[in-house]
Amino acid sequence: MSRWKQARTVDQQRYKIRVADPGYWREQIKCQYACPVHTDARGYVRAIAAGDYEKAYLIARGPNPLASLCGRICGAPCEAACRRGAIDEPISIRALKRFACEKFGSDVRSDAGSELFPYLESKNETRQCDDIDELSHLLAFLVNADFPKPEGERIAIIGSGPAGLAAGHDLALMGFRPTIFEMDPQPAGMLYTGVPGYRLPRELIRAEVKVIQSLGVDLRCSTQVGKDISFTELRREFAAIIIACGAKRSRLLPIPNADAIGVIGGVDFLRDVSLGKKVELGQRVIVIGGGNVAYDVARTVLRQEEYDVSRTAARMIGVRQVNLVCLESLEEMPADTVEILEGQEEGVTRHNSWGPREVLVHEKDGQKFVRGVKFARCTRVYDENKRFAPKFEESLTTEIEGDTVLLSVGQAADLSFIDPQRDGIEMRSPQQIVNDPETGTTSAPGILIAGDIAYGPRLMIHAIASGKQAARSVYRFLRGREIAPEEVQFHFPIEHYHREKHYERRSRLHIPTLSPEARLKSPTALVETGYNEEQARAEAGRCLDCGINTIFDGERCILCGGCVDVCPTVCLKLVSFDRLAVSPELETATRELDLNPSDLSAILKDEERCIRCGLCAERCPTTAITMEQFSFAKEWKPCPV
Repeated sequence: MSRWKQARTVDQQRYKIRVADPGYWREQIKCQYACPVHTDARGYVRAIAAGDYEKAYLIARGPNPLASLCGRICGAPCEAACRRGAIDEPISIRALKRFACEKFGSDVRSDAGSELFPYLESKNETRQCDDIDELSHLLAFLVNADFPKPEGERIAIIGSGPAGLAAGHDLALMGFRPTIFEMDPQPAGMLYTGVPGYRLPRELIRAEVKVIQSLGVDLRCSTQVGKDISFTELRREFAAIIIACGAKRSRLLPIPNADAIGVIGGVDFLRDVSLGKKVELGQRVIVIGGGNVAYDVARTVLRQEEYDVSRTAARMIGVRQVNLVCLESLEEMPADTVEILEGQEEGVTRHNSWGPREVLVHEKDGQKFVRGVKFARCTRVYDENKRFAPKFEESLTTEIEGDTVLLSVGQAADLSFIDPQRDGIEMRSPQQIVNDPETGTTSAPGILIAGDIAYGPRLMIHAIASGKQAARSVYRFLRGREIAPEEVQFHFPIEHYHREKHYERRSRLHIPTLSPEARLKSPTALVETGYNEEQARAEAGRCLDCGINTIFDGERCILCGGCVDVCPTVCLKLVSFDRLAVSPELETATRELDLNPSDLSAILKDEERCIRCGLCAERCPTTAITMEQFSFAKEWKPCPV
């Protein structure tokens, strides 16, 4: 008997099914499948549940050179994909990564730059679900005679954000000599200048950067390409260039008086605050935008201290009012729910479904100063094709008074250092470079792009994956050899399978946070305090462990239906073969196994419902059902381009 997955009923009679092929088993580990660098989140979550925190850290760090930072601010596509979320709520995967990193990562090492990597090398080993981005593959690369080795060629990387740092990390391990050029005085790009200190500690950023520098990555801050060094010079002095400068410029709004004094780009505001620059704010601030950056801006405003120095003794007066206004309804807002809730707790007043039509001003000495914004009711944000196409009811308007307007309506890249004709780089627009999304290559040989400028603003983890991809593309370009994956899969029967008591009944543990009052006392007071050991193990124990599969042996099955009867989530169904919808894979399976359809029955399994309890295997009288651990290894294989 083959293995099946029930998808849905077709015409109330036939079931559309999928035969379990190699891709099927990979996709069952949904958290890993959703991660851009294929981190085995299931692996480190289960390790935490078992109390093996070192193993958890090593699994989390394996494919991700910025794991400690991701534990604080990752958008966590793994959580969005988590199978537990279909039952109640997903596992708090990001918070558990933070817990593991705080035990063994750069968070707790006095000199992470010199200590961490020797430690990682000493612990390097093949693990249960190793994908192509694993650190072990980079280390194996150094001793694999099948790969032509780099000879220390110099590689330029423009931008030290997550894409640039990840590219530098992997290139250095391959044997190249990467140099990262950063325009700001502090490294890490938008991680430093765009993410507020209450979310991401600056000392943690410095620790992770120090590790990458210790590998031989040359980092040059306060060096702007196009100003301090030309792009032409880089092309002359370096064997290849990765452009990973990110989207650091705030987009403006095409509305009247958008150039008035008091209108500031949200990203520009965050950058100035992060670099310690004084930003003049009024006491009535309007933030326009509905995403996470808009909330970063609004919540940072609330943490800024203003002083009235007109009196003998300086008196802290603080920003009293922050209004956040966006086109989207509450349900449509792109900001994370936790950002919206925490912003509300801290005093951000939200106005949904309003669009800015005009900045209201008053004039003084011939200059225009902000006094508020006029908004119109937004009746639609996206059209029927899900494209951004807002519509307004212009007769329904409101005005909000304010001294400062902060725009968080998108970001743009500054690629002014590129001359398309001179450099042979095909541009889609002044902010977009035409590139191959699979490799990051451009129309100019040896020029690659990574991060936000390759695909637009996305999550930090996407930028990390893009930087690692660009590093492999540099190798491909300079050595004429492709680094391709080769996968081997295994299933191992589990003896004495068991789960934590009442694991299926546990509710998601709220991530501990400071009170709103405590948060606002300091711009760097961390909002999330994180799980303690007891909480982390309890939350990790909720994981369904989707690397465990129920394997059915058709030769032993006697069609008793005991497995169906005992299943607590009704995820199994026993049907005759004629109830299955015909598909090419089904026809191939029956033909290759020389089966007569009229003699067959099938067990259908709805993977979305299965909680890996093992009761079906326990109930089966013929051991036709076993609980087995899935494992795979995806290794590097050299091949000509």
